[in-house]
Amino acid sequence: MIYGLLAEFDSVESLQRAAADLLVRGYRHVRIYTPYPVKEVAGLFASPIGRLKTFSISPLVFAGGFGGAVIAYFIQWYANVIDYPINIGGRPLNSWPAFIPITFETTILGAALAAAAAFVILNSLPQFHHPLFNSARFERATQDRFFICVEKRDGKYDEARDVLRKYASALEEVQQ
Repeated sequence: MIYGLLAEFDSVESLQRAAADLLVRGYRHVRIYTPYPVKEVAGLFASPIGRLKTFSISPLVFAGGFGGAVIAYFIQWYANVIDYPINIGGRPLNSWPAFIPITFETTILGAALAAAAAFVILNSLPQFHHPLFNSARFERATQDRFFICVEKRDGKYDEARDVLRKYASALEEVQQ
């Protein structure tokens, strides 16, 4: 199966012209790879991962903390009021001030676990292999070459070869 079309560029200028041409023509599933940050092309194409990163994890962390607090309080309440009620010194069975330290600690634990899980899930981790690693040319993406990959799932994928041929020094279809 084909993952996408990988175009290699020798200079930032040719990369910028190709990226602008793809953007004007309406391509959406495009990723740009450079050996160093290039502000001219940064953020031109919103990747699916980029869209997930804009999703705030704060509601998930809040839900994890709230869930931890509710579970801790319920366990303590059930143990002291329902399961094993002991009247010590005439205090009420549901003595909520005594439950605060454990409830606070499990709130922090629940929030931390939710944050870690959200980080892993929203960033699609672990991802041990990417289809672009099948290309021998792509090894230079961290050294001195610039790349654009138009993914096969893009609706205009079939015309991408003609668009990129004008700017790229090399084109290659990458297998999954």
